Amino acid sequence: MKVLVTGGTGFLGIHIILQLMKLGYDIKTTIRSLNRKDDVINMLKTGGINSFENIECIEADLLKDENWREAVKDCDFVMHVASPIFLHLPEHEDEMIRPAVQGTLRVLKAARDAGVKRVVMTSNFGAVGYSHKDKHSIITEESWTDPNEKGLSVYNKSKVLAEKAAWEFIKKEGGGLELAVINPMAIFGPSLSPVLSSGFGLLLKVMDGSMKYIPNINLGVVDVRDVADLHIRAMTNPSAKGERFLALAGGNISLLEISRLLKKEMPEAARKASVKTISDWAVRIAAMFNKDAKAILPLVGIYRNASNEKARRLLGWQPGSNNEAILASAKSLVKYDHIKI
Repeated sequence: MKVLVTGGTGFLGIHIILQLMKLGYDIKTTIRSLNRKDDVINMLKTGGINSFENIECIEADLLKDENWREAVKDCDFVMHVASPIFLHLPEHEDEMIRPAVQGTLRVLKAARDAGVKRVVMTSNFGAVGYSHKDKHSIITEESWTDPNEKGLSVYNKSKVLAEKAAWEFIKKEGGGLELAVINPMAIFGPSLSPVLSSGFGLLLKVMDGSMKYIPNINLGVVDVRDVADLHIRAMTNPSAKGERFLALAGGNISLLEISRLLKKEMPEAARKASVKTISDWAVRIAAMFNKDAKAILPLVGIYRNASNEKARRLLGWQPGSNNEAILASAKSLVKYDHIKI
């Protein structure tokens, strides 16, 4: 069986490839430049892979038509993990939204035309729970974020619209192509590379003491290894056809709890971590003058009481704990010298 994984250099993409290779699948992966092929190989070596005859890297960009037909050729499944990357927030939201939607449709059309059986698409929790106002009910896969929700980031808006476009395509133009969608919460876990994903940034600020006061941020988290496992289950299990699945370890963990966990379990590495708190209103005021405060403001006070029951019930998924995911990320920060001991 052959699987295309888009975005092979990404934090999640490489973990999916690693698990698929260990299961014996043949792999194709798209990267935006073949100059990154060695990065893919080196990360797989870090993950314990020693033979690379069964993986092929193809240069392809979500914003361009070139090479997508070649990428999906002879593939039984597609894991669509890649997202368009922007180093700076674009001036107009369409500059981020259009590539996300068009890139998704480009992959789906190529998969349909090549006779691929199923696409598993990576969306995110931002497409599910950001419009959920009832704090007494649990967020499930039935929920959708309103793309016009006040305060919704352009990134999350692009994820909502890309996922909606994917389901609409399957309904109207998909032919025999099947779709399943994974909606992860905050992804932590071990990195296979010194180049860390953006999700490590918040943890780094806690550990190195640059976050002097801990804001009221509650996170639903999940280990990258468990998210990769869930993608593979959604690829192979007949019950996943036409379904979306929330990916979270279970329950919330606050930034203050994370700081205390790190100080307890990794006292030397987290010796600078603060346990002083700051109120929501103080963060809002600081956000008017401080770009770091402005960046975290959308996370402050957000309700994230969500359920992973569907993935457990339908796919037999058994994720690890919040603490395991956090500590694995923290150990990567130390391993790659982002935190000096």
